Amino acid sequence: MRALLALILTASGLFAADGLLFSFFRNNGEDGLYLATSEDGLKWTELNGGKPLIKPEVGESKLMRDPSLVRGPDGAFHMVWTTAWEGRTIGHASSKDLIHWSAQQAIEVFPAGTEVHNCWAPEIYYDAPAKEFLIVWASTIKGRFSETLGTGNRDLNHRLYATRTRDFRAFTPTKLFYDPGFIVIDAAIFPERVAGSQRYAMVVKNETLKPEAKNLFLTYADSLNGPWTKPTGPISGKEWAEGPSPIRIGGDWVIYFDKYRNHRYGAVRSRDGETWSDITDQIVFPAGARHGTAFRAPQSVIEGLRRQP
Repeated sequence: MRALLALILTASGLFAADGLLFSFFRNNGEDGLYLATSEDGLKWTELNGGKPLIKPEVGESKLMRDPSLVRGPDGAFHMVWTTAWEGRTIGHASSKDLIHWSAQQAIEVFPAGTEVHNCWAPEIYYDAPAKEFLIVWASTIKGRFSETLGTGNRDLNHRLYATRTRDFRAFTPTKLFYDPGFIVIDAAIFPERVAGSQRYAMVVKNETLKPEAKNLFLTYADSLNGPWTKPTGPISGKEWAEGPSPIRIGGDWVIYFDKYRNHRYGAVRSRDGETWSDITDQIVFPAGARHGTAFRAPQSVIEGLRRQP
């Protein structure tokens, strides 16, 4: 029981002694992974002298966009990312200290013959009870969901797909993960406790352009297999938003997101997971930060990053 609790805390980022980190990319993702740290979740300071810690080497375009990191039960951090604007792979690498990294791999997540246009913004979540990593991303597949074709940008018609793995060598067959009946991308999952029992929340981007949405909403489920509830109303305000990243700080949940048309970061905060207040004016992120992930790491790892020249 104690081991299971430790796994849940690891997946949720709730170890009190751990510090805060934020992964992000700049420009088109050609530079690689950047990291920042914060004492309070409001002011974020860049690490590694403002230089990328790992540069992209794999995938169709060798980009490293939308880096998502989670700490596994063995203490290693696993990162997945978008390798290209168009293609059928996502990137993966792991590290114990976020300085020295494993060989990168391009994971082909759809079987041969699937007419997939893209694999965008993979998010990684550790499912402690199942002892598996869950990876969720957005793809457009030719011929699917014709009822919403033309309501997004160009012919893009995304839904969320997922695969699972324990070792990043063998993966379960990719399955449709979430279809709310409209175009969606950029999903991030976090555990919630309601009336003493745990459920899952997922913050997602409504990618619909006609009529214009481009906002973030929440949906809930008692199981990672669903079913997911009806989407809530928008939580991200009137500006276009993407790349949500939830994390528990003190007694609150905070969701950071990229206000990409305005070239700045935004955030909302909630005590109960349902009523959200805008704290955008309170946060400071490194210049040029794009679509990243807030996560926790041991203080020893953060100190090691601070010592980097």
